[in-house]
Amino acid sequence: MDLYEYQAKELFGRHGIPVPAGRVATTPAEARAIATELDAPVVIKAQVKTGGRGKAGGIKPAAGPAAAETAAEHVIGMDIKGHIARRVLVEAATVPFEEYYAAFLVDRAEGGFLAMVSAQGGMEIEELAARDPDAIVKLPIDPVAGVDADTARLLAGKAGLPEQAAEVLEKLWRVLVEEDAVLVEVNPLISTTDQRVMALDGKVTLDDNAAYRHSWEYADESVTLEAQAKAKGLNYVKLDGKVGVIGNGAGLVMSTLDVVAGAGAAPANFLDIGGGASAQVMADGLEIILADPDVKSVLVNVFGGITACDAVANGIVTALQLLGERGHGRPIVVRLDGNNAEVGRRILSDARHPAVRQVSTMDGAAELAARLAAGA
Repeated sequence: MDLYEYQAKELFGRHGIPVPAGRVATTPAEARAIATELDAPVVIKAQVKTGGRGKAGGIKPAAGPAAAETAAEHVIGMDIKGHIARRVLVEAATVPFEEYYAAFLVDRAEGGFLAMVSAQGGMEIEELAARDPDAIVKLPIDPVAGVDADTARLLAGKAGLPEQAAEVLEKLWRVLVEEDAVLVEVNPLISTTDQRVMALDGKVTLDDNAAYRHSWEYADESVTLEAQAKAKGLNYVKLDGKVGVIGNGAGLVMSTLDVVAGAGAAPANFLDIGGGASAQVMADGLEIILADPDVKSVLVNVFGGITACDAVANGIVTALQLLGERGHGRPIVVRLDGNNAEVGRRILSDARHPAVRQVSTMDGAAELAARLAAGA
């Protein structure tokens, strides 16, 4: 379970990690009142569970209460990568002297924990890793020994962070362990001109499997695509690409994601509709995918087994009828194979839907979906 920034900072505060003063607001009037209480320039920050807020205009400075209210009017309700900002964090503006990056996470590949620290913060860590891998210090953490004061000083020293940052790193580790998190990330972790170190941002992912050990009350009130899919009983994960993917069976969907990537495109999602691809399930799946503005083409990859391909094809046709105009905007590439595949293909051909393109192989379907997405 991902937390909003304000929730992550509440956790940080409970563990003694310094954060800027601020509170969350759900209306522009509340934002003005909080800015008045803070009696200082503030920053209005959209609370969404995705990156890229700044580039999307979801973070705005405000010199005073009136400006804070105006900024909140612009940010509340903003759509950022399919995530609607229902609230904003109104926070005292803090000018960093230096910016760093710090994270502790579960390293599933190695079956342990990993620390990642850098003296270069405030940017996408993926971009930094690609441009200058040596700028990020990575240190495997022994699950038993954990991060004590000596380890924290070692991390800070290797990464070129000031001595004051070591105490914060030790406390960030404590958040990971005591809160049963799988990721604790601060970008940027900053030092101020008076040598204070604080978390200017925060990202925490909690392990849902540990919920029984906590009294978490982190309700997700945002209407995200993932929340909409969950409400419809769909297995959906939002990704960052342009090709929407639907398949029946987790293994097939994972293979499809790999094939799309191999065709030179990035998948926009993982969506497994399971074995019973009824018309309503297919309609729900297409509705979720087509609601993502990042999607430029859709790839439906189905292998008929328990549910025959003719039933799947009828589901696609009915789904597109249910969607109406929403099903016409972007191309939908369909690959059917397995039980009654020929009959299913004929059903789709007879329907003559302008958005549908049929391809008989998975590789060919992925290549077409990639080309269509690139040309959109």
